[in-house]
Amino acid sequence: MTAARTEDGSPGRHDVDRGTRRGEFDLITSLFAPLARRHPAALNLADDAAVLPPPEGGQHTVVSMDTLVSGVHFLPDDPADLVARKAMRVNLSDMAAMGARPLGVFLSVALSPAEGDTWMDRFTEGLERDLGDFDMGLLGGDTVATPGPATFSITILGTVPPGTHLSRGGGRPGDRLWVSGTIGDGALGLKALQGELPFLQEDMRAALADRYRLPRPRVALGLGLRGLATAALDISDGLVADLDHMCRASGCAARVETASVPLSTPVRRCIDMDAAWLDAVLGGGDDYELLFAVPPARDTAVHALGVRLGIPLTPVGELIPAAPGEATSETRVCLVGPTGAPLTPRASGYRHGWD
Repeated sequence: MTAARTEDGSPGRHDVDRGTRRGEFDLITSLFAPLARRHPAALNLADDAAVLPPPEGGQHTVVSMDTLVSGVHFLPDDPADLVARKAMRVNLSDMAAMGARPLGVFLSVALSPAEGDTWMDRFTEGLERDLGDFDMGLLGGDTVATPGPATFSITILGTVPPGTHLSRGGGRPGDRLWVSGTIGDGALGLKALQGELPFLQEDMRAALADRYRLPRPRVALGLGLRGLATAALDISDGLVADLDHMCRASGCAARVETASVPLSTPVRRCIDMDAAWLDAVLGGGDDYELLFAVPPARDTAVHALGVRLGIPLTPVGELIPAAPGEATSETRVCLVGPTGAPLTPRASGYRHGWD
C-alpha cells in the first residue's frame, strides 16, 4: 500500500476529538460487542476466543491478515469511518485474490491519545457498514492503548472448496494477463490529497481521493475466477511489483503493453499533462484490483464473467518463459511502451515503510 504522508513528507496531524475516551472494556461492550452478534461463533465477545464450527461441505479455511498504521497506510486526518472500511477492504481484497468467500474478521486496535470517543464512534459506523455489506461477522480481537501512531490489524477468515483456491504460482508461459478496473487511481489519489495535482479539476481530484481512501475489493470476481485463472493476486504494492511476485511464484517472466493498461479519466489526464506520472501509475500501490493469468482459450469466458459482474476486465500482456540465468525484477517484468521500446519505471512498488 502507498505511504500516506503530508506534502513535506511527515505524517499529518490528527484533526479529531482529543477529549474523552472509553476504557478498554467499555469500548468492547459498547462498540464492538453489538457488531459481534452477527455471528454466534463470537460468543458476544464475552470470552477470550471465538469457537468456530467446522466449515460446511468440507470446505477449506483461508486466513489472511493486514495492518494499517496511521501516517503510513492512511492519512491521520482521513475520516474515521473510511479508515475502518479501508482496513476491512484491504483484507477482503486478499480473499478475492484467493477466490475465497469471506466469513468473518478479528480486529485488533492500538489507539493513540488522538482517537477519542467521537472518532471511535465514527470508526465503528464504518466497520458496521462493511460487515453488513459483505455479510461477515466480527469474531473477536483486542484493544490496547499506545502513544502512537494508531494501528489497526484485521485477521480475516474465508472458505473455499478443496482444490479451487487461486494462487500466485500457477501461471504458465502463454497465459494472458488481465487486470480488473483501472490502475493508478489509488497512488494518484494520495497525491491529490497531498496537494500535488492542482492542475486537475476538483471533481477529478475527489474521485482519485475516494479510490485511495475506499478500495473496491473484487470478491465476486475472485469467486468467478475459480477454474478460469491459473494465477491471481491483488494489486496492493503496484502493478509492476505485484506482477513480479506472480512471476517469481510461477517461474515465469512477463511482458506488459503499457498502452493497454486501463486508466481512469483523471489518471489519463495526469499522464497527458506529464508523462512522468506513468511511473506512479505502474509502480504505486493501493489499487486493490485483481491481476490474473488465464490461458487464451478461456478469453470468451473471462469476457462473459466481466459482463455478468459489471466489472471491466482488460488484457494487458502475457506470461513468457523466464530468461536463463539469475533473474531480477527488471528481467522478469518487461514493460513495452506505445512505440515498442522497453520502459524502466523509476518506482517499482511500495514497501510499506521499510525504505
